[in-house]
Formats: sequence, structure tokens, C-alpha cells
Amino acid sequence: MLITFETKAYANITMFGEIAKKLIKAMGHSGTVPGAIQAKDLPKALEQLKAYLRAQMATVKDAQDKTSEDDENYVSIDKRAMPLVELLEAAIEQNEAVMWDE
Repeated sequence: MLITFETKAYANITMFGEIAKKLIKAMGHSGTVPGAIQAKDLPKALEQLKAYLRAQMATVKDAQDKTSEDDENYVSIDKRAMPLVELLEAAIEQNEAVMWDE
């Protein structure tokens, strides 16, 4: 399953469903698809997402320190989330809602 995020302020972003649902929940939403966040609620959602990403990266860094970097194809959650963070920032700047659907 793929989930597409859209707003009038930015190009659509499509992600694999599993990752997208994690990020939706990290923004403080229930994780339902389809869904939306109103413009007035986006600053809080973005801050929650960034806090989640910081926590995840701290956990990943600890794990990487203990193991070798065998998987060169690994893409960290913060890199996967960057397009969504940019979409949210653009939506906040232009006071637009964000929606997502399959």
C-alpha cells in the first residue's frame, strides 16, 4: 500500500504505507487513512513529528554504535520523513491543510 500526502502549498508526497502510518501517528493523529490535519493544528503536528524523529535517531545511533554498518542500503527514518517535513513546513507557511489517502 502507498499513501499520498497532499496540500495546496507543496507537491504531493507518496510513501510506503507502513512508514507513512508511523509518521502520521508521530504527528499525533490516529493513523487512519484517509485523514487530514487542519492548518491551525499543523505547527503542533510538525513539532511532534520532529521530536519523534529525534528520538528515533538517538535509538538508531545507539544501535549502530554497537553493530557494524553491514546494510549500505538502509535509509534512516529521518531521511524518509524529510519530504513530509518539508511539505508540512510549506503548508504552515501558506496556512493550508494537509490530507492523505491511499
